[in-house]
Amino acid sequence: MNKLKKNKIAGMNICYKFFSLKYFLDSMVRVGTESIEFWGGFPHQYIDDISHPPVGEVKKMIEERGLRLNCYTPEQLLYTYNIASPERDIREKSVEFFRKNIYAAYKLGTRKVLMTSGWAYEDYDKEEAWKYSRESLFELGEYAQHLGMTIALENLQHVESNLVYSLPALKKMLSELRHPNIKAMVDTVPMHLMGETMADYLDAFGQDLIHVHLVDGAPTGHMAWGDGELPLDEDMKTLCERDYQYTVTFELAHDSYLFDPEPAMKRSFERVKPYIE
Repeated sequence: MNKLKKNKIAGMNICYKFFSLKYFLDSMVRVGTESIEFWGGFPHQYIDDISHPPVGEVKKMIEERGLRLNCYTPEQLLYTYNIASPERDIREKSVEFFRKNIYAAYKLGTRKVLMTSGWAYEDYDKEEAWKYSRESLFELGEYAQHLGMTIALENLQHVESNLVYSLPALKKMLSELRHPNIKAMVDTVPMHLMGETMADYLDAFGQDLIHVHLVDGAPTGHMAWGDGELPLDEDMKTLCERDYQYTVTFELAHDSYLFDPEPAMKRSFERVKPYIE
């Protein structure tokens, strides 16, 4: 069986939001990972007219610990940004926010940014929201291409977005965009909630599947591997058998980890060891 390279497996800071950035980065060194996915959310990073903390300071802290940044993920669910909004001013403000985040990711040294589709108001026309989402994503894709960046478009749970929340919806959006710098990614929680498999995503996208969030659930929850009921061993076996070449992140976000996240992260890294070299 093929195995993934160790430096393709990353931890993420979203479950460390009650700790300092220094603590998160030191924790990643302690759990033994070589790579991180960086969640751009306060207090670790917030990009606006003035970034906090400065991007250069964050980059230095990552590099001092010998860590590799494999993806940058701007916060896009908790904050009031929506690239599919029917209100033009909100939509334009949202696109500008993500444009700044794409530039921040570029300056941090990664070439991959995670994006989602936004959402439609439940009492508005979803086809119109889909169009706005597509237009916004294309505009951001053009900016990403200018910087040599790639956008990884994530499938969400239906409670998080009523636009791209399944494999068919993700495939439809990407086929309509037809942008060389916008590719597919998959999160195992919404994937399994929809009754889909890792093989389905690899069949649909092949080498255009460029990122994976590998998280457990019961059936939801974004848990550490083994704390839920999802078949993550099966998912990893499929990735290895199909010679997946890209990145995988443990996006742990369950509330039970917020005040002591490192043990949960350690459990996931222990479980992935048979599949990496």
